[in-house]
Amino acid sequence: MSTLRRFLDRMQPLFSKGGRLEKYGALYEMFDTLIYSPADVTRSAPHVRDGIDLKRVMIYVVFASMPAVLVGIYNIGYQANFAMETLGVATADGWRPWLLIKLGIGFNPESISACFWHGFLYFLPIYIVTLVVGGFWEILFAVVRNHEVNEGFLVTSWLFVATLPATIPLWQVALGISFGIVIGKEVFGGTGKNFLNPALVGRAFLFFAYPAEISGEAIWVAVDGYSGATPLALAAGGGVQALAEAGISWSDAFIGTIQGSLGEVSALACLLGAVFLVYTGIASYRIMLGVVIGLSVTVYLLSLLNGDVGAVYQTPWYWHLVLGGVAFGLVFMATDPVSASMTNTGKWIYGVLIGFVTALIRVVNPAYTEGVMIAILFGNVFAPLIDYFVIQANIRRRRRRFAQSD
Repeated sequence: MSTLRRFLDRMQPLFSKGGRLEKYGALYEMFDTLIYSPADVTRSAPHVRDGIDLKRVMIYVVFASMPAVLVGIYNIGYQANFAMETLGVATADGWRPWLLIKLGIGFNPESISACFWHGFLYFLPIYIVTLVVGGFWEILFAVVRNHEVNEGFLVTSWLFVATLPATIPLWQVALGISFGIVIGKEVFGGTGKNFLNPALVGRAFLFFAYPAEISGEAIWVAVDGYSGATPLALAAGGGVQALAEAGISWSDAFIGTIQGSLGEVSALACLLGAVFLVYTGIASYRIMLGVVIGLSVTVYLLSLLNGDVGAVYQTPWYWHLVLGGVAFGLVFMATDPVSASMTNTGKWIYGVLIGFVTALIRVVNPAYTEGVMIAILFGNVFAPLIDYFVIQANIRRRRRRFAQSD
């Protein structure tokens, strides 16, 4: 047994019930389980509606979403370096260009290393602010309620950052994660008791409070004088033709070399994460396929109306699957085991509902070109009701079967 392990064991009585430092027991438990596996084994559901090991779920979700975030980090640097090359400038104002020059990395858009490190300098401050501010609220509620600091915050913070634009002000990041943790989760009792996805609650707060900074209409301001609308915004204005004029192909959107939020640009990376989560049993393929079916079928049917209902653009259904946050949302947000439907039939209905609402918002509503975030939160609200009706239908079928057997 290591020296650190022996030291922690000697300190444990002080933080246990009745000890002099009992009220700080959550901090001791957080540090102990961060370094070592907990001695106690979960025998019942750590979630309200899920009995799988919570720490394994958190680690697997972060691991599965890492390719999407890494591609997003590289893409941020690529877009910034490409903007500088387009304008013919050798450097830009701010601490990021200064540090890249000091380290001898440069701004070559054809260099994978230069693009990655430039993007990483956008990602890192946002993630640090999210961890510090969100961690403060997690620890505060854990100390006040005298319960352990839950690992669920690691996933919430990671996914929250992945939904943000690279140029968002850091004070808005602090406000968003605070709202998501406190209002989206802690007021309902903490991890496993929230009925809305906390990361999306924080993202929704920022969207409605500060739409100019987070709407995605022109988030790429890598250097003075350059800005670019996201492909989804281009499609909203001119459909596939506008995308073609901007030099954006379907494969570009699928791979992830387009403008967008930190972790949402690569549908391919999200697909790899989906395969891993389904294989490990962490996420439900029913929800994912349900979203794809609901979105694709609704967009196709609306396209048959040829704009008679005031559709903003006529973009084929297969484009919708790779533009915006659809891929990231259906893989990592809609499948949240706490806020999603839990019955097998309910998962299909829940997924189709999210896809349907996403299509309606994107095609019919000219004021909001995305739709995925609102659709998932809408699905979260109706998930308990969906499960209730599914269970009641099963009960009625069993009663009829039992009555017939008599």
